[in-house]
Amino acid sequence: MTSSLRFLAVPQAVPEVRQILRERFDGDEAGDLLLCVSELLANVITHVGERTPVSLRVSATPSGRVRIAVSDPAAAIWPVLRETGPEGTSGRGLQLLDALALRWGVEQAPYRKTVWCELRAPGSRAGLRPDRAAAPAYGRSGRL
Repeated sequence: MTSSLRFLAVPQAVPEVRQILRERFDGDEAGDLLLCVSELLANVITHVGERTPVSLRVSATPSGRVRIAVSDPAAAIWPVLRETGPEGTSGRGLQLLDALALRWGVEQAPYRKTVWCELRAPGSRAGLRPDRAAAPAYGRSGRL
C-alpha cells in the first residue's frame, strides 16, 4: 500500500486530507494517523507558509507499520522538538508527534525536506477503489 497526494498547504486542505484518510483507514489507530498528518501539515502552514506545495505519502513499511511523509520545498526550515510550559501557546505539535509515533525524523534533499513518522498500521478498508478518494480543491494530484 502506497498512496500519495500533492496539494497546497492551506488550512482548508487539512480537514479534506483527513477525510480522505478517514475513508481509507479505520480501526483503533486511525485517530493517531489523522492527528499526525494534521500536525505535520500544520507545521508546514505555520513555519513554511500558506500555499506551500506539499506532497503527502502514506506507505506500509516492511515491518508492518504505516509511514507518513510530508515533503515541502523549504529544505532549510527544520522542525525542532522543544519543551513548552503550561503557559505556552504553541510548540506542542512535535511533542504530540513524538508521543504518538514509534519513530520520526527529517530527511533533507537539495531542494526539499521530508518530515516523516511511523505508526502502528491502522486497519485498511478492503475494496477501496482509488476513484472513491475525492480530491481536495487545493491543487492535489495523485490518489490515496
